[in-house]
Amino acid sequence: MRFLPLLVSLLLGASAQAANLRWAAQNDILTFDPHSQNHATTLTMTMHVYEGLTRYDRNYNVEPALATGWQEISPTHWRFSLRKGVQFHDGAPFTADDVVFSFGRIRQPQGTMQIYVAGVSEVKKIDDYTVDFILAGPNPILLRNIIDFRIMSRSWAQKTRSQNIQDYKAREETYASRNANGTGPYILKGWEPDKQIVFTVNKNWWGRHDGNVRDFTYTPIKADATRVSALLSGDVDMVTDLPTQDVERLRRNDKLKVIDGPEVRTIFIGLDQHNDELLFSSVKGRNPFKDVRVRRALNMAVDREAIKRVTMRGLSIPAGLMVAPGVHGHSKELDQPWPYDVRGAKKLLAEAGYPNGFEFTLDCPNNRYVNDEKICQALVGMWARVGLGVKLNAMPFATFIPKILKHDTSAYMLGWGVATFDALYTLQSLVRTQTTGADGSFNCGRVSDPKLDATIDAIKITTDLKKRDALLREALVATRDNAYYVPLHHQLRPWAMKKNVSTVHRADDRPEARFTRVD
Repeated sequence: MRFLPLLVSLLLGASAQAANLRWAAQNDILTFDPHSQNHATTLTMTMHVYEGLTRYDRNYNVEPALATGWQEISPTHWRFSLRKGVQFHDGAPFTADDVVFSFGRIRQPQGTMQIYVAGVSEVKKIDDYTVDFILAGPNPILLRNIIDFRIMSRSWAQKTRSQNIQDYKAREETYASRNANGTGPYILKGWEPDKQIVFTVNKNWWGRHDGNVRDFTYTPIKADATRVSALLSGDVDMVTDLPTQDVERLRRNDKLKVIDGPEVRTIFIGLDQHNDELLFSSVKGRNPFKDVRVRRALNMAVDREAIKRVTMRGLSIPAGLMVAPGVHGHSKELDQPWPYDVRGAKKLLAEAGYPNGFEFTLDCPNNRYVNDEKICQALVGMWARVGLGVKLNAMPFATFIPKILKHDTSAYMLGWGVATFDALYTLQSLVRTQTTGADGSFNCGRVSDPKLDATIDAIKITTDLKKRDALLREALVATRDNAYYVPLHHQLRPWAMKKNVSTVHRADDRPEARFTRVD
């Protein structure tokens, strides 16, 4: 037993004594099932427990994880060599059988994670430590996509009757939605929804920690004032979604430090463009959102600079594109917001047959994005200036997501972070016509544009960089000019922590305990 502190220190890759971290943010996870919900906070927590074949280093470069290497045998055939000697947290060995099982599982239709294996037709076991990926076509971002293809133990899933992903939309719970068994650097000790998640270090992890965090607790604290008070009082060590009104005050506190960075997340409004009659609206027998003039009017009626100045206290970049700076395909030249033009918006509404406007309902989360409900309140006022009567329906994110995934909405706020740092992720998930699998998986307004679909499908398999970039540009411009969405802004993301805490700021807004120190 006297060697245990030394062992833990060596495992953490730190000379200082191992430490505990108390971390707070606004919202809770949705599930611990690694193949269920494509939700950033959920992915942030599950990635501490479950791993993929690849991962990002500190600079978002792809590096080996559960795979030690790979070979492109042909443009549609990749071979991965798996890491030997890796154990799941229950002691079972990691093998090719777990990769094949996890591939079949993540593709089940009740989950929303298929984007991470998009274009992969089959995963074949060659031997216990070799698997082949057979692709439907060339995939220029395969290694980035599969970072969030997390590997689950086949034997554990069978033993716990968790072979199938939970049906989250139907509020189903399974053993895997509340418990976890991965290969990652931390082991889940317990999750009390809306209270806390507790992790402890995996002493048998194959990798190396750059920090010294042994145990950490994540606490969701919805109320802004309570979250900041917990940091100021010392009850938590780090807060990663700061209320905008408190950022400057926290910067001036000599017991704290604030680290800044952009986030590759765009906040936007989605619109039902599918139903022949708009739900929750005063319009009967028609759907005004099918008319591009109405969609453009909604965009022109938004004063994005006012939202930046007043609601976001300067911590946003007004958006014209559906992807943020830092995402491959983004261009400052193209990312020009719609001009704020009340008169022009009214004119377009009148031309579309709505001179007196109309009423509809805006569904909005109230505990997910920075100032989400406040932004929606501002939109209600802005749209009222052009004659639109908007009823705000704000709710917790855990209630909001099943509602919009069932298309039970006329308009909704969502934020989209780009896990792959490539614009295809946004275009395929949000703009591509919804079919099965990854295509249109979060196209909750059911945008459908066959010409744009063809462009997006070409992006998936084009390996020539210049041709691919031209296609990305074409698709992003078409999405913008057809006003398929109402992009609001790209988030900036300051994090605050005690002076003795250091961590790597992540543009995907996923803090990692393995990169964190508490001295």
